[in-house]
Amino acid sequence: MTATQFTLIFIVVLASTSLARLWLARRHLVHIAAHRAAVPEAFREKVALADHQKAADYTSAKTRFAMLGILFDAALLLAFTLGGGIQSLADLCNAWFDSPLTQGVATIVAVLLLSSLLEAPFSLYRTFVIEARFGFNKMTLKLYLIDALKGLLLGALLGLPLLFGVLWLMSAMGSYWWLYVWLAWMAFNLAILFIYPAFIAPLFNKFTPLQDEAMKARIAALLGRCGFTAKGLFVMDGSKRTAHGNAYFTGFGKTKRIVFFDTLLERLSGDEIEAVLAHELGHFKRRHVLKRIVLTFAMSLGFLWLLGQLMQTEWFYQSLGVHTPSTALALLLFFMILPVFSFLLQPLMSAYSRKHEFEADAYAARQTAASDLVNALVKLYQDNAATLTPDPLYSSFYDSHPPAARRIAHLQSPRLQSN
Repeated sequence: MTATQFTLIFIVVLASTSLARLWLARRHLVHIAAHRAAVPEAFREKVALADHQKAADYTSAKTRFAMLGILFDAALLLAFTLGGGIQSLADLCNAWFDSPLTQGVATIVAVLLLSSLLEAPFSLYRTFVIEARFGFNKMTLKLYLIDALKGLLLGALLGLPLLFGVLWLMSAMGSYWWLYVWLAWMAFNLAILFIYPAFIAPLFNKFTPLQDEAMKARIAALLGRCGFTAKGLFVMDGSKRTAHGNAYFTGFGKTKRIVFFDTLLERLSGDEIEAVLAHELGHFKRRHVLKRIVLTFAMSLGFLWLLGQLMQTEWFYQSLGVHTPSTALALLLFFMILPVFSFLLQPLMSAYSRKHEFEADAYAARQTAASDLVNALVKLYQDNAATLTPDPLYSSFYDSHPPAARRIAHLQSPRLQSN
């Protein structure tokens, strides 16, 4: 393949992907607008029309803004590649540093920092305009900036040693460097799973042990029935950033924790909280977390092998606006264009995730009353302003959870109700 040929392929695929994403977003907007006037039949007894319309307007606002982001992302990628942005930053870093390893790290960091800076206005608008307009944002500008600074410092503390190690392995381990990098990447991610609950998450939120003794007893009984152990039950002060509610497991092995947003505990009844927790337990009992980790690692191995083949060709660099090949620029180019070429994997990954959600719901229905999980989900849809009427095709591409109507119908099916 020649550089010109791959440049043409890249432009065509980027344009096609961007247009497909815009078309899907437009379908989503039209579908939501067409169903805004009435609450779906399955929810009319539980969801007020005003709440349904708020969810429609909130989802539409986010989708319209996302369409602008699609165009911006495409333009930024073109500027970095065919526009020569990466090469210009590489030339600048090469003039400042003597070591090829340091030059490579500096170039990647420069691209990441510049991208973050250019994308910051989008994040600010999303948080302080869209989220605030619909009553969800609780974050002050000061807290936003503090979070950004903490994230930057944490990224430097954890990311820079990893980046130095990856680039060193790429240059020192010969033709099988991709295997060594993959092993290092796996070790890094598994280490993060262990240290995140106790050391990383508390940097951003306050976690306090659950104090409600009655709730603790209910949860302990549920954990006993499910054969599950956790290091602790914690309440997170999510309300200082957002009005959205959630509950989740975090950690791995003996570091597993159960975390509830304070907003969730305020909104749901004891039976409903138990049902939500049973759903999360279902993910562990069905080994969904392990399956996703294995899938992620398998895909990363395949991608690193592919990078190993591409970085040996001159056309890969030249076709993307780089005329000084290096391992760092190969790594940077590959993972910048990967989302463009892997777009069609999105619906497959979403379908896989939705399958897990159905399985976790079925598990919860065996451990608690399915009606309690239905009631909890309806409240969460209302509180989070999640639309009840997403476009089916849009949902199949992007939604990691089943649409509300399908999920509720599954939980109300005679097969689950009889368990």
